[in-house]
Amino acid sequence: METKVKNVFVDGAISPEFIAQSIAKHQSKTQIGAHDIFLGQVRADEIDGKIVSAIDYSAYEDMANQKFHEIRERTFSKFEITCMHIYHSKGKVNTGEICLFVFVSSPHRRVAFEALEYVVEEIKAQVPVFGKELFGDDSYQWKVNT
Repeated sequence: METKVKNVFVDGAISPEFIAQSIAKHQSKTQIGAHDIFLGQVRADEIDGKIVSAIDYSAYEDMANQKFHEIRERTFSKFEITCMHIYHSKGKVNTGEICLFVFVSSPHRRVAFEALEYVVEEIKAQVPVFGKELFGDDSYQWKVNT
């Protein structure tokens, strides 16, 4: 069964309340035995003597959503997971705030751990999301994923 391509983008930072509500919605899914969560947070890196104050995320949204979809489909075919959610910020996210939220559920913990690592690494390697690192002096540089 082919699933629909979802829009994973959230304007601005992903709030702790949104994350908590996402977790709470799974209490009725009693076949789940494990959840694993990745939260990507914007760091206040020092680069050439300047401190990152925020990252402004942009993307070719249709292309990025298609890549997120392909990663999602591959993950479901590769691992015995019950559900998975991916959310990525677009726009400005200040240091200390969450910019990526990946939530994987499975009947068993080992599968949840392995699937989550796979998803996050695939996102970093394949999805065309761009981050402009903003500095306090109004200068910027484009982020390189590591």
